[in-house]
Amino acid sequence: MTHLVGKAVRIASLSVIAVLLLGVTALAAEEDIAVAIGATTGSSLRLRSGPSLDASVITMLDEDVPVAVLDDTLDGWYKINYNGNTGFVSADYMLIDQDNIFNAYGRVEGDGVNVRSSSSTDSEVLTVMNRSSIATVNGFEAGWYKITANGVDGYIRSDYLTMCGSSASAAGSLGGSASDVVSFAKQYLGTRYAYGGSSPSGFDCSGFTMYVYKNFGYSLPHTATGQWQSGYGTRIYNISELQPGDLVFFCDPSRSNGKACSHAGIYVGGGQHIHSSSSRSGGVIISDLTSGYYNTYFVGGLRL
Repeated sequence: MTHLVGKAVRIASLSVIAVLLLGVTALAAEEDIAVAIGATTGSSLRLRSGPSLDASVITMLDEDVPVAVLDDTLDGWYKINYNGNTGFVSADYMLIDQDNIFNAYGRVEGDGVNVRSSSSTDSEVLTVMNRSSIATVNGFEAGWYKITANGVDGYIRSDYLTMCGSSASAAGSLGGSASDVVSFAKQYLGTRYAYGGSSPSGFDCSGFTMYVYKNFGYSLPHTATGQWQSGYGTRIYNISELQPGDLVFFCDPSRSNGKACSHAGIYVGGGQHIHSSSSRSGGVIISDLTSGYYNTYFVGGLRL
């Protein structure tokens, strides 16, 4: 009898633990579901690791970037997600969508994700999308995005789609191959060098890499050091391990003013990188990095 009672107590305890674990799992899922859609209203907006001006900066966001709002109950801050980065932005530089009329783009985060006829898991499945597929987001309803994809209009639950752009060109390139990045960058060969420049009228080094990757859905800071320390992607420290499309960084102590990096470019393969150089024969050019100046001051690569 004592043995049976002990067994019953153990079963009951395990049941309680299982319920608690299910509750924690459900809570974690809820934290990933959007409560609203917002847009940034200031350029170079800092996405921080916590709701405080003292919190570290995860990355920088441009103006008019669509984001998923995960928590709108914080005093003076919103918890958001954009392009896979979750953090906090000041409420002073965010506009929350009220009329549910907007046009943005999202990237599917998972394979076999159902697009449904309404904002419910009980509704009909209209089509299925796989990881990195792009959908047009044109509405929001109770934690679900109203989207257009694969020729149908439907709904995807917000924790299966990451907001990642506001332009058709960016959305069309998202998830593209490394050759797409390199081809896009090479369009600007010969563009003049311009200190602080970040457009086809003139680039500095980080302005060029920022501009290229903006068209692939990334909001990189406008400094070489900021991009290296952005938290994006995977770092590579050996030139022989670089792949086309990787960001590459360099540090010449005479030019870095004590910062981690003084120059940035994009690896194109064959031991070469494309970058905007301030040298006399500069502008957007392709240079070797397996010997000479760039080999000497190579810091590392970043694979996004």
